[in-house]
Amino acid sequence: MTRSSVLALPTLLVAREYFRAVAESQWFGTAVVALILLNAVILGLETFPEIMAAHGPVLKTVDRAILWIFVAELVVRLAAHGARLFRDPWSLFDLAVVSISFVPANEAFAVLRAARVFRVLRLISVFPNLRRVVEGLIGAIPGIGSIGAIMAVIFYVFAVLATKLYGADYPEWFGSLSASAFSLFQIMTLEGWAEMVREMHRTHSFAPAFFVVYILIATFTILNLFIAIIVDAMQRQHRQEKDDDREAIASIQRELSSLHGKIDALA
Repeated sequence: MTRSSVLALPTLLVAREYFRAVAESQWFGTAVVALILLNAVILGLETFPEIMAAHGPVLKTVDRAILWIFVAELVVRLAAHGARLFRDPWSLFDLAVVSISFVPANEAFAVLRAARVFRVLRLISVFPNLRRVVEGLIGAIPGIGSIGAIMAVIFYVFAVLATKLYGADYPEWFGSLSASAFSLFQIMTLEGWAEMVREMHRTHSFAPAFFVVYILIATFTILNLFIAIIVDAMQRQHRQEKDDDREAIASIQRELSSLHGKIDALA
């Protein structure tokens, strides 16, 4: 290591500590949240043709200015945390959302340009409580997949039964497997199912029992299992965070005890 690099090292450390203090300060986080909310309002106003006709250039200018402020924010965070920034999934999410806004505004990338609204999702990465909810949902994916497979089997069985039982008399609802699947999905949401079953009851006396059993299984049992899995995953996430905090506190205490022992030995 050269002499110049040795002399520059303290300067780099001071600069990193300065940027870290800025990135972790309350005013910095508040400003980022305010800009995200302002950007969300602007993106909403862009959906009104009359507002765009009157104030379009101003809104686009403010939107572009906010985008460059977001870039500056990421630069500050990169200077504060270095390569660790790219190991944080939420930081990578912020980087991806901001990068989308630089996609060229032509026909081929029209969908990605419309995805600028994803910048509003940065609110999730800003607030720890929202991050905890999303991380809990991600942790529940294996359990959700298992329940989803069970639900798909039940859904398929009832769709086949409904097609065979009611397809001839009610082809608009149950004339084919796809039509039955769509109708059963609607019934699962409890949207208009009572009117549908009352009409079918005129020709099929056991139709109410069939659909009540389906609703009890699909809506009240399976969907509640989904909720239970998600809640359990979020509780595990919360317990893990508490365990991590306790471990960090215990590690600090051990370091302090070791330091005190060394001081006593020197004394």
